[in-house]
Amino acid sequence: MKNILIIYTGGTIGMINSDNGYVPKEGYMEEALKSIPSLYKKGMPNFDLYEMNPLLDSSNMTVNEWNKIAKLIYDKYDNYDGFVILHGTDTMAYTASALSFMLENLSKPVILTGSQIPLFELRSDGSDNLITSLLIASDDKIHEVCLYFGGSLMRGNRTTKYSSDGLIAFLSPNYPLLAEAGITIKYNLKALEPKPTDKLRLQLLENIPIGVIKVFPGIQFSLFESIMTDRLKGIVIETFGNGNIPGDGNALLPIIKKAFSNGTVVAVCSQCPQGTVRLGTYETSSALKNAGAVSGYDITTEAAVAKLYYLFSCGYDKDKIKLEMEKDLRGEISA
Repeated sequence: MKNILIIYTGGTIGMINSDNGYVPKEGYMEEALKSIPSLYKKGMPNFDLYEMNPLLDSSNMTVNEWNKIAKLIYDKYDNYDGFVILHGTDTMAYTASALSFMLENLSKPVILTGSQIPLFELRSDGSDNLITSLLIASDDKIHEVCLYFGGSLMRGNRTTKYSSDGLIAFLSPNYPLLAEAGITIKYNLKALEPKPTDKLRLQLLENIPIGVIKVFPGIQFSLFESIMTDRLKGIVIETFGNGNIPGDGNALLPIIKKAFSNGTVVAVCSQCPQGTVRLGTYETSSALKNAGAVSGYDITTEAAVAKLYYLFSCGYDKDKIKLEMEKDLRGEISA
C-alpha cells in the first residue's frame, strides 16, 4: 500500500461560500475528504493531509509559498511514495514550473491538481481530479512534477491555463500528454522523464526582480527604459510569432543593451501557445538577437519566469544564465 501526502495550499477545490464570494476555510478540507467515499475504497493509496497556513487564493501565491511547498516535499520525501498538491488554477502552471526546477533529481511523483468548481457544489470536478491524482501519485511510472486536470496528465513546466470556466482548464501546447484518464489510465511512456539515479537536491528561490512585457502593435518601447535598471535581474518578452517585434524594433536595441550591461537577462517567448521562437529568422527579430536576448524556443512564459528565478537563485552570472536559458533542464524545452 502506497503512502501519499496531500498538500492543500488553498484554491477553489476547498473553498466555501462567503458574503464576498468563494474563500478557503481553515480545517474545511479535512472534513471534505471524509465525505468522498471513493477515497477510501480498495485500490486507493493511504494518504495524509497537510494544510498550509495561511490558505491562499492562488492569485496570492508568491516565491515564498513555492519555497514552503518545495521544502515540505524535501523534508517529507523519505516518508511518502508521492505527493499531491491541491492548488488554485490561476497560478498552478507557475507553481508546477517552479517546483520542477527547485526539485532536481526527483524520482517520485509530484502531482498538482485542483478544480474549477468547489467540492461542496453539486457538479464539482474536484473529486475526480483528486482521486485520479492520488492514483497517479501512487504509480511508479512518474518521476517528475506534473499537473493533472480534466482527464489529462501533463508535464508541469509545459502547461498553461487555457480556460477560466471550462472543465478542461489546462493545455500542454508543445509537449504530448503524459497520460490520459478514461476507463483506465493510459500512460505515454515515451514522453515520461526517466528515473534519476542521483539524490534529490533542493534549490530554494530568492525573490528576485523579474518582469514580463507583452509586445503589441504600436508598443512604445521607450516607456520601458526606466525599468531597465540594475535591480531588474530578468525579463521575459512575449513577442509575435517566431520572435518578431514591430518594425521600429531598433528603438528596443539600445534598451536591451542597457539592460544587459546592467546584468539583466532578456528571454524571448512567443505569444503563440504552440510553436517555437527562432530569433533572426525574420528581420524583425534580429534586433533582439543582436542585442543579446536569448531564445526561449517553445518554453511557456510560466516556465521562463520560473527558470529565471531558479538560475539566478543558483548564483550563476548572467553569461551562465543566458547559456542555461537555452538548454533543456527539466523537459521544459524541446530538444
